[in-house]
Amino acid sequence: MASAMPAWAQSTDNTTQEAATPTGAVPTTDSDESGKPSKGNEIIVTGSRIKQDPNNSALPLQIITQQEITRNGISSPEQLMMFLTTSGSGADNLASNSDVVTGAQRGTNGLSAANLRGQGAGGTLVLLNGRRVAAHGLSGSAVDVNQIPFAAIERVEVLKDGASAIYGTDAVGGVINFITKKDFQGLSLNGFTDTTEQGGGNIYRIGGVAGFGDLDEDGFNVMGAVAYSWNKMLRGSERSFVNGSQPNRGLSVDTRGTPVATAFNIGANTQPGSITAGGTLLTGLTLTLPNGANGASGGINILDLPGGAGCDSIDGGMAYDEQLWNTPSAQYACSWDTGRAAVIQQPIQTLTYYTKATWRISGDHIVAFEVTGSDADSAKSFSNAQLTANTTNLPIAYPRNAATQAQYDSVFNAIRSAFDVPTNPNRTAQIAALNARFGQPISYRWRCIPCGPREYKTNTSTFRAALGFEGPLWTGWDYRAGASYARSESSSVLGSGYYYRGTNANGSYDVNAPAVAGAGLINGQQARGLVGVMNSGLINPFSLTQTAAGLAALESVSAYGATLYGGRYEVKQADASISGPLFPIWGGDVQLAAGVDYRRETYEFNGSAAAAAAAPVIFLAAFDNVNALTPKKRDVKAAYAELLVPLFKGFELTLAGRIDDYTGFGSTKNPKIAFKYRPINELMFRGSYNTSFRVPTFNQIYNGITESPYAGSDIADPVKCPGGVPTSNFGSGLPCAQIRPNIWTGGTADLRPETAKQFSAGVVFQPMKDMSLSVDFWSIAVDNTIQLLTLRQLIDNAALFSDRFVRDASGTVQVIDDRWINAGSRRTQGLEFTYRSGFEALGGKFSTGLDGTLLLKKREKLTPSSAYGPSLIGVFSYAGDLGIKWKHNAFVSWSNDQWSISFSQIFRQGFKNGALPGIAAGTVTRPDYNVRTDDYVIYNASISFNGLAPGYRLSLGVKNLFNTDPPFTITYDGNSGAGSSWDPRVADPRGRAYTVSAQVQF
Repeated sequence: MASAMPAWAQSTDNTTQEAATPTGAVPTTDSDESGKPSKGNEIIVTGSRIKQDPNNSALPLQIITQQEITRNGISSPEQLMMFLTTSGSGADNLASNSDVVTGAQRGTNGLSAANLRGQGAGGTLVLLNGRRVAAHGLSGSAVDVNQIPFAAIERVEVLKDGASAIYGTDAVGGVINFITKKDFQGLSLNGFTDTTEQGGGNIYRIGGVAGFGDLDEDGFNVMGAVAYSWNKMLRGSERSFVNGSQPNRGLSVDTRGTPVATAFNIGANTQPGSITAGGTLLTGLTLTLPNGANGASGGINILDLPGGAGCDSIDGGMAYDEQLWNTPSAQYACSWDTGRAAVIQQPIQTLTYYTKATWRISGDHIVAFEVTGSDADSAKSFSNAQLTANTTNLPIAYPRNAATQAQYDSVFNAIRSAFDVPTNPNRTAQIAALNARFGQPISYRWRCIPCGPREYKTNTSTFRAALGFEGPLWTGWDYRAGASYARSESSSVLGSGYYYRGTNANGSYDVNAPAVAGAGLINGQQARGLVGVMNSGLINPFSLTQTAAGLAALESVSAYGATLYGGRYEVKQADASISGPLFPIWGGDVQLAAGVDYRRETYEFNGSAAAAAAAPVIFLAAFDNVNALTPKKRDVKAAYAELLVPLFKGFELTLAGRIDDYTGFGSTKNPKIAFKYRPINELMFRGSYNTSFRVPTFNQIYNGITESPYAGSDIADPVKCPGGVPTSNFGSGLPCAQIRPNIWTGGTADLRPETAKQFSAGVVFQPMKDMSLSVDFWSIAVDNTIQLLTLRQLIDNAALFSDRFVRDASGTVQVIDDRWINAGSRRTQGLEFTYRSGFEALGGKFSTGLDGTLLLKKREKLTPSSAYGPSLIGVFSYAGDLGIKWKHNAFVSWSNDQWSISFSQIFRQGFKNGALPGIAAGTVTRPDYNVRTDDYVIYNASISFNGLAPGYRLSLGVKNLFNTDPPFTITYDGNSGAGSSWDPRVADPRGRAYTVSAQVQF
């Protein structure tokens, strides 16, 4: 898609053209009588160290050209990963990680990762010009693809095959190799906008590339590229399809923390001076609801009482659906749509730079030095904090004093009137008991709208320097050698929405927490922190409006700017290889490539002084001091060899092997065998078999134990209640009552590596120069898998993991251990289709194409001795890969020397929908509940013109042409409070958007 150059300028920016081949590269047109491809088309391609024609590869290699990137309005590596049909549908993009996350997703602030064939970000190798880059500084495992200098990219090679024998043992799902421009001369400037029709979530990018020196004529070339991009924030409230209040469809939100507080039955706090020392208004009361349950225990919201304004009178409010959540005692409670408050596209600003100097010395010897880096600022924002009163560290309640008397009496009278009715069978006794507690403070659950949304601000900077040498040794033989250093550093600080709690673990006031402005003493003690603010009555949780004094009190205890955590990942690498022909045999020259490489990986994770033992507690801040790591190092030494044997005309066999030695895990040998057979020029068969070996990440081994209370309403004790699906509310004493144990997450010191075997076989049919079709079957078998089991997996397989349920002397589940584990095996199989064709018509050329992936198998077993579970294809899960059965991207385009017009379709098949506890247990039915989600189908169109003037190109496009909303999907998670009515692993929430791309080259 190169633009025309002015006559007075030169540029060797030969941008890869779109073509009718499986790889997207130029097809082979010349061959000798033996059927061997022309040597002029042979290059080093991803997956091999031996030069070969990419269209004659034994491995399924997809080359993404600049033309394809422009046609689909792709503005970042993250968008490219979402576009690839071979990518898994996991939580690997910024939209998936923009809400509250748990487990492995913690510490992914600002991270976008690659995930080929659903094997996880840790099983996909990301390269820049064939060499590794550093993993994200916080996660310590996955590479942040947005650090790649996209402005300098010439093409992207996607190897849809394991390549452990060549690149290293972690290339399980495949390899993505970003290839930069080479020998660029001239100046190219470009700008890009991607503007949504509905507002919010706009994307902008500006950049430039400059270079001088002709490598062949001048003996050198120096080039540089810089780009700045910024993605604007998009909140759930800006899109109508984000709606957690759709009870007829089976979706409601499990939170009783609403902008107008819900009163609760909370006991006494025994600390001297506590305003709840005598209990609270509803302590010990029974208030019988129309359905017979006790409303005092399930929460009472004045908006939902008979004659009240209604829960939906507040923005995002809804009546709590006690049937969907199996909580009858919440009949008079409200809930609030947390999904509308979450950010569904994280704002991020990214600067990337790239420079490369190349010299030709002593004939054909090449020396290249490149430096690349990035600096990114992201802001992860999610729903406002929920304050839930308890008897220990958050003993909050609304007092009755001179300033609060009117509001207090209004709430009390509304509650009394609702239960002082003839239908209440115990009316007299219950009202008398309520009256006796008049004046006691009202404990509650409240969504702190005045606090503002919670926000983490993360800065990530990367740096990479690489020195490379290549050239001829003797006839037919070449060498390649190099060394590189790569670093990724990240640091997160607290933004809005975080406050010092003001209490110690036992509920006593924390003297180290800041004093509350304007509060003075409460029961003889200085009011401190958030607890002091609420217990002073300066903030009114039963009102949507607050006084200036109340807001000033909140501001005085803010933790804005406190350091959350930080991390640093480094990779130092050196490698050398040689390749060339050994001797001729019947089918041609036997060729050999052999090499060695060494790398040292170092990872450290910093805690926060704000979370030190003596520091005041910051309410709800996800400090990870327990995971703090002094620098941990791992050395990997490897040697490999690759042998290409042309046994007879049209048939080549490739044998490869690699030995790696890992610090702490010993050595591993991984072979690979591949073949290709072209009986006629139009037909080729290919296949491969290889093994992999992936060691645990530093975090998976060294992280400490984090203990968090479970807040959901969707699990029961699997021993007392087979199946573990609750049918009665928490504390009812029934076998299938909801349970809320603490959850352990963290590392496991004795984790072992996981092993994998990959197999592929395919056929490529090229009946003519401008037509090709390929079909490849692939199978990945992973054993000893390293994973975080979901709570549902642990519940459903409690007999296999009885040691993961920690019980007290009475047999009650106190803790569920959900740390990393080597858990059984995973089997994944699929078919990948690629079609390209072209023909001349209407004064130009029509091109059509399709890339599709059909998932044939996705099964897991959780222990070596257990049986494989049911198929996971198209089955909803809160975490991990969705396993979508069919995905495809299809396009048709027409172009001539000046114009290019294209129309494309992106298709993602629907899957089994999620279900809230009532529907999952079969106790509730809803008329519009859809068992399966709809397919997600969108269309893009674009037009490009380079006839304005020499060197200029203008492209206009429309993404999501028909403004299709994401399919309705129940993704709300009652434990974390994340999720809503759509799935970011599948769909783009931005809706119809208009793209403009302008480029000028001199």
